Amino acid sequence: MQLLIDHQWTVFITLEVLSFISLLLFGVFRYGLNKRKFSNIAIFMFLFLLIAEVLLGVMIYQETKEFSSFQIIIGIFVLYACTFGIFDFIKLDRWMRRKVGKWRQVELLTEKDYRILNRQKDSKYVARRNRISSMIHLFLFVVGQFILWSYGTENFEELLGFLTDFSWIEAGTYEDSPYPNEMSYSIGMIWGIVFIVDFIYSWSYTVFPSKTEGSK
Repeated sequence: MQLLIDHQWTVFITLEVLSFISLLLFGVFRYGLNKRKFSNIAIFMFLFLLIAEVLLGVMIYQETKEFSSFQIIIGIFVLYACTFGIFDFIKLDRWMRRKVGKWRQVELLTEKDYRILNRQKDSKYVARRNRISSMIHLFLFVVGQFILWSYGTENFEELLGFLTDFSWIEAGTYEDSPYPNEMSYSIGMIWGIVFIVDFIYSWSYTVFPSKTEGSK
């Protein structure tokens, strides 16, 4: 067990790489080789690896009795796979059908797929979709952070003080922050970084729109 703890990040990264490979194999077997049975095995393998990541985090926690950034990262990856990852998989599946269809010279895309692909070329549609997703993320971020901060502050005035003075970020410890403990501090800080990157990326489609327009 100690060996697993010492190499936990290596094991996690290996599981992630194998998960990505299993998704690629799904496309190769289903569309490239037309082997539906093997493609189903690839999907089951992906789900098995996802469960293995969860078990890895649980085992490390049971052994160390500490909730660290390792469990937080695993939680983020698993949460992504169960939410936004589903939509990204649909996009990946459509992309694979498009590429493999050209290679095999067969039509694997439906009329609905072509409508979606054409719509995604419309810069206004893409910008609007990303603005909506960014505002949803903003709402969830504000609510989530408010809940965490409310447990770490005694009153609204103290909470407002942390909101107007961000010098506590430089301290780098939860004792000087509005978070109640190390776990919530790690969650809040990592979520903050993810939110900023996602928000800037989403609004880049509005600030720097593509000149390409989908056909009407």
